[in-house]
Amino acid sequence: MSDPLVLGLDYGSDSARAVLVRVRDGKELGSAVHNYTRWANGQYCNPKVVQYRQHPLDYIEAAEYVIKTVLKNAGPEASKQVVGLGFDTTGSTPCMVDETCTPLAMRADFAENPNAMFILWKDHTSVQEAAAINALAHKSTPDYTSFCGGTYSSEWFWSKALHVIRTDATVAQAAYGVVECSEWLPAFFTGVRSYDKLVRARCACGHKAMWNESWGGFPPRSFFEQLHPRLGIFRSRMSDVTETVDKPVGTLTEEWARRLGLSTKVVVAGGAIDAHFGAVGAGIKAHSFVRVMGTSTCDMMVIDPSVLGQRRVQGICGQVDGSIIPHMIGMEAGQSAYGDVFAWFSKLLQYSSTHVIAKSSALDDGTKTKLIREVKKKMLTTLSEDAARLHPGETSVYALDWFNGRRTPDANQHLKSVIGGLTLGSDAPSIYRALVEATAFGSRAIVERFRREGVRIDNVIAVGGIAKKSPLTIQILADVLNMPITVCRSAQVCALGSAIAAATAAGCYKTIPEAQDKMASGSSTSYQPSAEAAKVYDALYKRYQELAAKTEQMYAHM
Repeated sequence: MSDPLVLGLDYGSDSARAVLVRVRDGKELGSAVHNYTRWANGQYCNPKVVQYRQHPLDYIEAAEYVIKTVLKNAGPEASKQVVGLGFDTTGSTPCMVDETCTPLAMRADFAENPNAMFILWKDHTSVQEAAAINALAHKSTPDYTSFCGGTYSSEWFWSKALHVIRTDATVAQAAYGVVECSEWLPAFFTGVRSYDKLVRARCACGHKAMWNESWGGFPPRSFFEQLHPRLGIFRSRMSDVTETVDKPVGTLTEEWARRLGLSTKVVVAGGAIDAHFGAVGAGIKAHSFVRVMGTSTCDMMVIDPSVLGQRRVQGICGQVDGSIIPHMIGMEAGQSAYGDVFAWFSKLLQYSSTHVIAKSSALDDGTKTKLIREVKKKMLTTLSEDAARLHPGETSVYALDWFNGRRTPDANQHLKSVIGGLTLGSDAPSIYRALVEATAFGSRAIVERFRREGVRIDNVIAVGGIAKKSPLTIQILADVLNMPITVCRSAQVCALGSAIAAATAAGCYKTIPEAQDKMASGSSTSYQPSAEAAKVYDALYKRYQELAAKTEQMYAHM
C-alpha cells in the first residue's frame, strides 16, 4: 500500500475518541469523539460511595460511532488504506467475564448489575480489599508490591476483583476470570472467544496486577487463596505470559470489518493504559517526565534498565520492563484527582445560579435553558481568567489536592482534601487558584520522590486538554516545579500513541521508537518559570508539605 493509514482509539473516563493518522509522517487526518450514553446519564454509579461502573455496550457503541465517523469524514478511499488499529483505555478498569471472554454485563441475567460491568479506575469501593492485599504482601517473601511502589491501590485490578467476590457471590460464581479493559477491547474486535486465548497486556499487568518477570509472572495462586479461594481460582486461569504493545493481537473479524467498512487484514495492536500511550504519542524519551493531564494525572517516564539496576522506586505506580516502550523500564506516578478537582468546584458554584435561573418566574423556558448552558460553558474559563490576575501568595487560601485520595507518592485512598485560610474576604477566584496551586504542589511531591529515588528528570512535557486549554495551570506548574514545560501539539495524543502502536504492530515500522521518530506529536508552546514566582512557591510548598503531614497523621488515627 503506497500511503497506509492507522486508527488510534482512546477510551477516557467520559468518552472515546478516534484519530486517523498517516503512517509516513504522523499527520492526523481527522478525529471523532463520542460520549458514553449510559455513563452520561449517571447509570450504575454512586458517587457517595465512590462507585463508578461502565457498561461494555458503551465501549462497543462508541467504537463503532467514532471509527465510522472519522472514516466518513476522511473520504471514500480512506477505509481502503487503513492497515492497523490500536486501543488505549483507562486503567485499572477490570471486569468479570465468562469462559468465552464475554463481560457478564453483556448477558441478560447480569445486564443491569454494576458488579458485572467494568469498574472504572477511579472507583474506590475496594479500599478494604487493597489494605488486605498490602498486609499479606508485606508479610510475603518476596513482597509482591515491591515493583509497584510498595503500596497496592484500591484503584487496581486485584483489589477490585476481590471486592466483587466479597460483595456479590452470584457474579463471582458466574465469572470464569477477570480482564482489564485494555486487554478486552483488542480481544473483542479480533474475535477472541476463549478466556484461555486472551493476550495479557504487559502495561496493565505490570503496573496494576503485580506481574513481574523476577517472580515468574503474577504472584502464585497460593498468595491469592489466602485472600479468598475464588480469587485463587481466577489466578490459576491466568497465563503468566504478557505481551508488549508492538505485538499484534490479531486482525479484525469479518463481522466488525463489515460493520466498520474495513478490511479483515487490518491488524489490531496490543492494548495499553491511556496515559502510557499518551507518553508514546508525546514522543517520550529516556528521562522525560510526561504529564498526562485529564480528570486525574498520570506521570510517565522511561529509563534504560542498566541505569536503574536493582533499585525499586518507592511510592509510585510501578516500574515495569516494556510497559511503555519495549526494552525500557516504564514508570508511572500521578494524582487521583486533577481535572475532577476543578470540575467539582465549578459544579459547586453552578448549583446556586442554575437553580435560581431554573426557578425564575421572570424568564421563559428557552431563556432559562440558554442561560444555564452559558453558565456551565463559561464557569471554568471565567474562574481561570480572574484567578490569573492574582499573584502567588496574594491571598491566604490554601488547599490539599487529595479530593479522591492520593495515588502517589505512596498511595492512600483514605486521605481527604483540605481547603484552609478562608476569610470573609475569600472569593471564588482565590479558592480556585489555591486548588490549581495544590495540584501543582502534588506534582512537585511526585517529582521530588523520583529525584530522591535517584531517577533523573531532564524535561517536562504536558499532555491533554487541560494542558492545551488552561495557560494558568501550566504556568503555575512551571513556577512550582521551577522547570520549563512544553505542551504537545496534538489534541488527541493518547489516541496518537495508539496509532503509533498500530503502525508498529502492522509492520510499518520495526520498533516503537522508530515509529515515534516519524509520527509522534511535536510541541505547540512552551512555558518558562518565573524566578520571582518560583521563590514564593518554594515557601508555599513547605506549607503544603506541613499540612499534608498533619492531615495524613490525622487520618492514620481515625
